[in-house]
This record gives sequence, structure tokens and C-alpha cells, in this order.
Amino acid sequence: MSTPEPGALADRVTRVTDPADPRLHDYTDLKDVKLRSAREPAEGLYMAESSSVIRRALEAGHRPRSFLMGEKWLDSMADVLDAYPDVPVFVGGDDVVQRITGFHLHRGALAAMHRPVLPSVHELVAGARGGAGARRVAVLEDIVDHTNVGAIFRSAAALGVDAVLVSPRCADPLYRRSVRVSMGTVFQVPWTRLESWPGDLRALQEDGFTVAALALADDAVSLDDVVADPPERLALVLGTEGDGLSRGAVDTADLVVTIPMAGGVDSLNVAAASAVAFWATR
Repeated sequence: MSTPEPGALADRVTRVTDPADPRLHDYTDLKDVKLRSAREPAEGLYMAESSSVIRRALEAGHRPRSFLMGEKWLDSMADVLDAYPDVPVFVGGDDVVQRITGFHLHRGALAAMHRPVLPSVHELVAGARGGAGARRVAVLEDIVDHTNVGAIFRSAAALGVDAVLVSPRCADPLYRRSVRVSMGTVFQVPWTRLESWPGDLRALQEDGFTVAALALADDAVSLDDVVADPPERLALVLGTEGDGLSRGAVDTADLVVTIPMAGGVDSLNVAAASAVAFWATR
């Protein structure tokens, strides 16, 4: 059962009291990672969590489907709601919102957003840098932890990576945890999902990229060597947690690169490794 909120937004702001309201379908089962990871791309949506992330998504040109928030956040989000007069807004008590989403919403608000259509690899790299074309891209192979994906995007944004490509089995950059950890920077770094792996690495090579796989190998060169004589266009390939890059990705790459390390340590967490590589090649 629901009733309209009185006032200027009466036609759009609805106070919800029934977690089973079918209009709230976009917001259900948010803690079920496996279910949401399948549902959201299939249903053409993603979730923006917190008022700051919602604002960043909207500033990037993404379109909202609806908003859900606790009543106390309504005033602080009024300017956003006024900018989208045709988008419904659902307001509920903390207990109701928690029953809908499965967790306590303490970051202000949620927005169900329309998932943007992803470009092809060629369109992505050609359109980067205002149409001048990408010079440095990151490629993520099968990274399954959404926290790592979000952290990599944040480093990519901070250190000037032109675009990010993710393999078919890589975690969703638009899953709410990835978005939250990235601090919304996933909206500002151009990205797309590859369809063929590792075959699409050859598309980068055809576009003039030197594909550098970050991995341990007997014939690997130091990241310092790459920095000393950088290729005109560079694609840095980072592998999944634990196993690292697949043999197919390593074999397709033009060279294998390692980060010089001390103390008997042979590798870093993939998010940390990405930050080091992005900084060194900036």
C-alpha cells in the first residue's frame, strides 16, 4: 500500500509501506550478488548508491529510472528530483527500505539507472580523449571481486588511463559495490565489455596498441624498461585474483611485464598492481 507525498512533488513522490510493491522490483535482493549480477545487465539497469554517486552518474549523462530514499534525505535531493520531473520517487521509513533492499540504507539514497549501451572496442579507443584516440588503456581479465574492479577504475581515473576494457567474465563495473568503491569514477572513464577473449586483444593490436601482460614469466621485461622506451599506444592487461592472467592472454600479448619488487615479494593485489602500473606509465 502507498500514498502520495503531499506538496509540490505530490504526483511523483510516493510513500511506500509495502516492500512487495511491484513498482519497487528494481531495488529488491540487492545483497544477492549472483542474482543481481545476472539481473541488472539483463534488465538494462544498474544501481547508484548514495547521493554523491547518483549526482556523478547524472552529471555523466546517465538516465534514472526511479529513486528510492529515506524520508530525511528528500530535502537534500530536491534539486536532483526537480531536474527529472518524469521520474518516480519512492520514500519509505528505514525499516521498510531495509526490507526492500536487504540492508540498512545509510548513504542517503538509491537510484535505479538505465544501463548505457556499450560501444565496440574500436569505437571506444577511437572516441577517447575527445576523439583524438586512446593512448593508454587497461584490460581486465576475469577479475571477480567488485571491490578490485572499483578500485582499478578509481586509479584509472586518477592517473589518466584513457579507457578500460573488461573480459566477458569480468565482474560488472556498474555493480553497486564497484561503483561505490570507484567513488563514481566508473562513470567518467570510458569502458566496454569484450565479446571474444583473448581474441579481442588482437583488435587492440590492429589499432596500433602494444599489448603488455602484467605477469610472471622467464622472458618478462621490467616495467622500468617499458617506461624508459614507452610505445605510442599501450594496453596494460591485468589478470584475475589468485591465478593471474590466462595462458591465452599471455601468449597473445606483445610482451610480458613485471613490476620490480623487493623483500622476496613476487606479486601485488591486482588493484595495487594496477595503480603502480598506471602511475609509472602516466
